[in-house]
Amino acid sequence: MNTPVAEQPFEVLLAEDHPGDVRLTREALKGSAVRINLSVAANGEETLAFLRRQGNYTGATRPSMVLLDLNMPKKNGWEVLLETKKDPELDCIPVVILTTSGAQEDIVRSYKLHANAYITKPNRMDRWAFIVKAMEEFLLHVARLPHTAARRKKTEAAERQLSRRTSRPSAPELSVGSISV
Repeated sequence: MNTPVAEQPFEVLLAEDHPGDVRLTREALKGSAVRINLSVAANGEETLAFLRRQGNYTGATRPSMVLLDLNMPKKNGWEVLLETKKDPELDCIPVVILTTSGAQEDIVRSYKLHANAYITKPNRMDRWAFIVKAMEEFLLHVARLPHTAARRKKTEAAERQLSRRTSRPSAPELSVGSISV
């Protein structure tokens, strides 16, 4: 039996090389009302391998969202963003820039490369938790996100199962004639 759609974990890839920011993100997600499976990639090349399910990530679940730091080793966040948005297999995955830079040129460049949102990392845990909760509320309860193939199959199976449980035999139709006055 499939798990109901609401109980499916929301898959998030955090592309972050700073262990402290990884820890803060994990802590902020702990109080989530929704099950969130957070995977972490520590550099740009690892991020792309994870998204493309290459190398050590052949069995990885494609994320529903990417939280992307701009300042990463091997490939920076803009290179990852550019490659992600040019790849037809990945271009619909929402990418939220989560970085220390508040520079206007970084914000503009990120949006020109089709980032879905740009957030400057806070320096206090309470603000970090607020930002994570706001993203969760918007992305999980307000916005409509494209399904990944696996998530779509599970959703469709759950909808078929629900449909079978709620469908009832239809009553015979009654023919009603029209009356002219």
